[in-house]
Amino acid sequence: MLCPYCSYQDSKVVDSRDIDNGIRRRRQCLSCNARFTTYERVQPAGFLIIKKDKRREEFNREKLLSGVRKACEKRPLPTGTIEKIVDDIENTILQAGKAEIPSTTIGEMVMDKLKNIDYIAYIRFASVYREFTDITALKHAVDSLMEVKPAVSTSQLSLIPNERVGSAKSGRRNKR
Repeated sequence: MLCPYCSYQDSKVVDSRDIDNGIRRRRQCLSCNARFTTYERVQPAGFLIIKKDKRREEFNREKLLSGVRKACEKRPLPTGTIEKIVDDIENTILQAGKAEIPSTTIGEMVMDKLKNIDYIAYIRFASVYREFTDITALKHAVDSLMEVKPAVSTSQLSLIPNERVGSAKSGRRNKR
């Protein structure tokens, strides 16, 4: 293990702790005595993703994590929610035991998770994943959310304020 401070090639482990899916180790460089933390996790047997254009590429957890993070950016989600979504999806895929899985399956799994957690993150992800080409497709996706209640976020803002929903149903507009 290279020291991140002096690049010396040897260090000793000062402390080890189990974390969710791996081990956290505190290390100390044997040259400069600086301390640093490393995280180890078991790398499962790889599987291939079948892309929309029929190309195959190796599953990349970081790529999935990045996409979900972008969708959830600046949303009031509890700490660890994004990592849990990705962990759950990865575990589901691994438990299926398949060597190849379509990217569309993964996209649908992400959207199912986000739909139950945060509407805005769901719409952000769906707009990229489903490649909305017009406002009608986006409106249909938003309308489908009106039937679902998010499970996690209690500070979620409603898509349409309640007073506007009432006036829209009666055909009146709020004038200020």
